[in-house]
Amino acid sequence: MATVIFYEKPGCINNTKQKILLSAAGHQLDVHNLLTESWTAERLRPFFGDRSVAEWFNRTAPQVKSGEIVPEQVDAETALALMIKNPLLIRRPLIQVGDRREVGFDVDQIDQWIGLNAADSSQPQNSDRSSVVQALIHTDLQTCPNTGKEQSCSSHP
Repeated sequence: MATVIFYEKPGCINNTKQKILLSAAGHQLDVHNLLTESWTAERLRPFFGDRSVAEWFNRTAPQVKSGEIVPEQVDAETALALMIKNPLLIRRPLIQVGDRREVGFDVDQIDQWIGLNAADSSQPQNSDRSSVVQALIHTDLQTCPNTGKEQSCSSHP
């Protein structure tokens, strides 16, 4: 199993579900607060790989939802500067295992990368955990469940 460095927004419903899924698969988590981390462009940029700049953004961030920032109209240098100034703009979670870094939580991609099968689900005490894992795997773990509600996850620390 892997040691997963996991940058989250504390209290985020989906980040909590993502951590449960990773832990149930037997991975060890090293969790960090994405909002209080001392980001630099050099540290942040590798998480985005070859994704388009628009895919780097948290679509539920207030500045994105209001139209103040249009991710499709921002270049990489500007995006990084904006995200360093306001980490709520960063798509979550940021995940690192070894030298590889990723943004977001694509279940299929993460399963292929480090595996998401429940650790030893053959044991009776782990069967409940296995069913929770199966339910989470088939859940949208990237779209904020509070999107569209009066107060979304990204609108408060």
